Amino acid sequence: MVDVRPVGYLVGWLVTALGLSMALPMVADLTAGSANARVFATTAILVIVSGAVLAFACSSGVSARMGVQESFLLATGTWAVFPIFGALPFWFGEPQASFTDAFFEAMSGLTTTGATVFTSLDTLPPGTLLWRGMLQWFGGLGIVIVAMVFLPTLKVGGMQIFRSEAFDTLGKILPRAGEIALSLSLIYALLTFLCFMAYVFTGMPAFDSAVHAMTTLATGGMANHDLSFSGYGASAHYVATAFMLLAALPFIRFLQFFAGDPKPIWRDPQIRGFLLVVAAFVTLLSAWLALVRPGPFEPAFREVLFNVVSIITGTGYSSADYDTWGSFAMTMFFVLGLIGGCSGSTACSVKIFRYQLMLASVSAEVKRLHAPNRVFAPRYDGHPVSQRVLDSVMAFFMFFFLTLAVVAVMLVLVGLDPLTAISGSATAIANIGPGLGPVIGPAGNFSTLPDAAKWILAATMLIGRLEILSVFVLFGAAFWRA
Repeated sequence: MVDVRPVGYLVGWLVTALGLSMALPMVADLTAGSANARVFATTAILVIVSGAVLAFACSSGVSARMGVQESFLLATGTWAVFPIFGALPFWFGEPQASFTDAFFEAMSGLTTTGATVFTSLDTLPPGTLLWRGMLQWFGGLGIVIVAMVFLPTLKVGGMQIFRSEAFDTLGKILPRAGEIALSLSLIYALLTFLCFMAYVFTGMPAFDSAVHAMTTLATGGMANHDLSFSGYGASAHYVATAFMLLAALPFIRFLQFFAGDPKPIWRDPQIRGFLLVVAAFVTLLSAWLALVRPGPFEPAFREVLFNVVSIITGTGYSSADYDTWGSFAMTMFFVLGLIGGCSGSTACSVKIFRYQLMLASVSAEVKRLHAPNRVFAPRYDGHPVSQRVLDSVMAFFMFFFLTLAVVAVMLVLVGLDPLTAISGSATAIANIGPGLGPVIGPAGNFSTLPDAAKWILAATMLIGRLEILSVFVLFGAAFWRA
């Protein structure tokens, strides 16, 4: 039987920490003279007390050992509970959203999706804007830790390949989960600070720099202005592009780099494949934009580079309305969102390594067709890949695209047009942010969608952020009986 006590104990203290963090947006509102500070103070007390009560209620299980089932429950439970408490400042205070909208915004933040239902961002108090950025920052850090500590052990979607003898990077560097989490947190904080300083250097206001640094490293993309990044200059665009790319790389490689071993960064097949895909799409779309909208090279190249990196990493910033670039560009951006960055990063979607494993499997199968008497084993980074890993990857692909299709149908049934439904489903399960079309495209947002669609999309964001199978496994009766 699943023991929920250690899960409840940990979630309780994490909720308490979330409440304590509300002091920062409270101070931001106090400094700005906004009455919204009282909302953060009151909400913080409520959240701290709720978390402490949950932790003490489950304290009898503090010494209980967490197995595989409890680990699955902890990952999903944390991302399911946090948005409820994270939504309270949006519900009780500015912008005084409905609970549906507040929950959608909090879920979008914590899953680093970046889809927003808020309008008139320029008029919101600084505490609200800071809280949106903090939620994304917490979500980005959380998913890096989950991806490097939990998912390889839980063997989700082929992640176990990073725990195999050939590819084991965690155990050889940091043998304990606590050390891994602490080291990753320090790297994450350092990169966020460097991003903040780079934004300040471009002339971006300090407050905007702080919030955008958090949402850039989280590849979340929630901005402080309705115009997203289109209101900033070229230097800010290039800084954002650079740090979005860094955030989409495996954070374990940064640990190795700072430990004095830079070689794994250049040798990692994920990184090479990811950068190759980015370069290919930037080249292709730059050539297309030059055909449909002739003009100076640098501004066009910058727009393409920024938006390609933003979509493939799942950040979701926009510097231009690429819906106006034509149907070919729209199709390419749709495909980009279904690729994603590297495993072990804050990026989302399918991830590069799964496509590489799938291509390795297809290549081996084609070779077998030509020479049926020979043995061809799929290889990744020069090492053979087990059939169990390949089966897990194929299961992930099947569930990913099946879920996308089912959610799209559900969205059509609640009143969305096909383009909005399909792109909305894709952007939610891949945690991208903007969709396609005039409603939820880069020039729109999700505020006009019916409440039913918002709840469907919020649930889909959770499923996509936790690699799909981590959530679906909870719905099996065998999971609770084992």
